[in-house]
Amino acid sequence: MKILLEKAKIPIKTEIKIFEKQLFNLIKSDSILLNNINHYILKKKGKLIRPILVFLTAKMLGSIQKKTYHTACLIELIHNATLIHDDVIDNSNFRRGYPSINSIWKNKISILTGDYFLSKSLLLASKNNYLDLLKIICKTIKNMSEGELLQIENTYNTSEKIYNQIIYRKTASLISASCECGAISVNASQKNIFNMKKFGIFAGIAYQIKDDLFDYENNNFIGKPIGIDFKEKQITLPLIYTIKKASKYDKEKIIDSLKNYSEKKRNIIIDYVNKYGGLKYAIKKMMKFCNNALKILKFYPEGIIKDSLEIMIKFIVKRNQ
Repeated sequence: MKILLEKAKIPIKTEIKIFEKQLFNLIKSDSILLNNINHYILKKKGKLIRPILVFLTAKMLGSIQKKTYHTACLIELIHNATLIHDDVIDNSNFRRGYPSINSIWKNKISILTGDYFLSKSLLLASKNNYLDLLKIICKTIKNMSEGELLQIENTYNTSEKIYNQIIYRKTASLISASCECGAISVNASQKNIFNMKKFGIFAGIAYQIKDDLFDYENNNFIGKPIGIDFKEKQITLPLIYTIKKASKYDKEKIIDSLKNYSEKKRNIIIDYVNKYGGLKYAIKKMMKFCNNALKILKFYPEGIIKDSLEIMIKFIVKRNQ
């Protein structure tokens, strides 16, 4: 699926290279320790989905500006900060197939590194008087924090409505901000800014549903620990649907398997999810949100940039990590 991502990046290859240099310079510090960590993070860089969306959105609606590069940087800084913090919370020893920051430098340094990234993103916005971006970014950080807390509060949640609230806040809000801020960075019209915000919400929700489906796969390279949702007693969409449809006896067996989770119990849970069509339901919902995102793009002229945004939606549903 890496091929799809590389294909989507073709019209913004130059912009991505410039962005990576700017990001490297932006996170330089007087601290040798922090610079070592920064170098490690950039060396093991991720898929850059959010910066890609910033540039594609901006380029479809106008000409890339200095503000667009700054937008991509601050979005990626926030994303990396949340990943670092998440690994501490989840006690995860790996990220993107490599040892996580907390497994190498321990929790205290990891939290401080994440805080440093957050502060650099906010400084970048305030220093350049990007009040429009700052409002969205602060709201997004608030949403992401609330999303994580809402998830903790709703252990054993079996409500699809609450699940949707959680995934919008913890994942879709930042992807939506990437598209919305990308549009703002090129002075797009209010209508186009709103359309890109909606596009990002639909793409972001689909992205998280796909992420949740990984818990049901035997893939060692997905970038998150297998069974982490089960271990944390977090009930995601395939299981929410399964519990809703299951008989009273099967429902009790599923809940018991979650409460007394083990690798053996994971297989029991997956068997029930397959029995009641939980995976099929989640995939159907994911595709619905992807199609909603694609519908928004129909309002825009054909071209290589629009093609790349459509490829990004395909990548979201086909990716294996």
